[in-house]
Parts: sequence; structure tokens; C-alpha cells
Amino acid sequence: MPVYTIHAPRAAGPEPLVAPDRFRFVRDGFHFWAFATSLIWLIWHRLWWATLGYIVLSVVGGIALAMLGAGSGTRLVVMFLFALLMGFEASSIRRWTLSRGKWRQLDLVVAEDEETAERRFFERWTTRREFMGDTNGVERGGPPPTRNIPGQSFSRPPAREEIIGLFPQPGASR
Repeated sequence: MPVYTIHAPRAAGPEPLVAPDRFRFVRDGFHFWAFATSLIWLIWHRLWWATLGYIVLSVVGGIALAMLGAGSGTRLVVMFLFALLMGFEASSIRRWTLSRGKWRQLDLVVAEDEETAERRFFERWTTRREFMGDTNGVERGGPPPTRNIPGQSFSRPPAREEIIGLFPQPGASR
């Protein structure tokens, strides 16, 4: 099943998140259209720096192959491998462009299609925000239980009978 990453633009004002209709869902995995029509796919998704890099690499690669005296079969194989790389790395290029554009990754969702991913993300996101009484941020959980702080339930070590494993006593030698 595909994995989707959810990205939101960073707001400039006191509100940490902008309207949810601006969230972007990026599917991880192979993108056929990025493989078949790399340059058009890059332009369609407004990946300008990646488009420039693609053009430069294509021209430099073509010149290098011509200078090496590579035959047409070798050129075809190299172009096919470059297109295959674009198909596999298309989602990484989109995530990289979003991170450069001051977007932040909010979450990760596993779903069959983008519509299901949106539904799962927004159900989880709204539930989490309502539960915490926070309408501005996304709860990431408490700190890990590393020390015993009075009044903090998350930091109490587990009782002896709750520990499972080869070392039943916390901190015991091996």
C-alpha cells in the first residue's frame, strides 16, 4: 500500500498552521509519468530547480557520451536508466522542493489512494488536536520515560512484574 507524506506551508504570523486546504499529499513510490515524461512532469509540478538540474544533467551526460564515442545503444540504455531514476526519485524531489520552500512535514499516512489518505490524516489530525485542547499545533507525544519526575505519570519506571525479557530488573547486569 502506498505511503503518503503530508506537508503544510509555514505561516509567517502567530498562527503556526495555515488553512488545511493548502496541505500537500506526496505519494511515495514509483511515478510512471515522471519516468515516461520527466521534463514535462517536473514542469507540471513546478519543480524549477529540479527541472534546471535535469536539463543540465541531460546536456552534460549527452556531451560526455558523445565525447566517449558511445554508440546509440549505450546512449539509449543511459537515458532509460536516467528516466528510471526519475521515476523512483520523483516523490523525493517533490519533498525536497517543499522543504526548501519553507514547508514542513506534518505526518505520514498509509492508504490506497490520495482521497483515503486525506480522510485518514484529517480524522487523526482533528481528533488529536481536539483531545489536547490545542487548535494550533499537532501533538507529537510526551518525552520518553528517562527519569522519575514526581507528578509525571509518563516518567515512572514500570513495576517489576510488568517488565518482560531476559533482564527483569531495570539496570541489572547481564
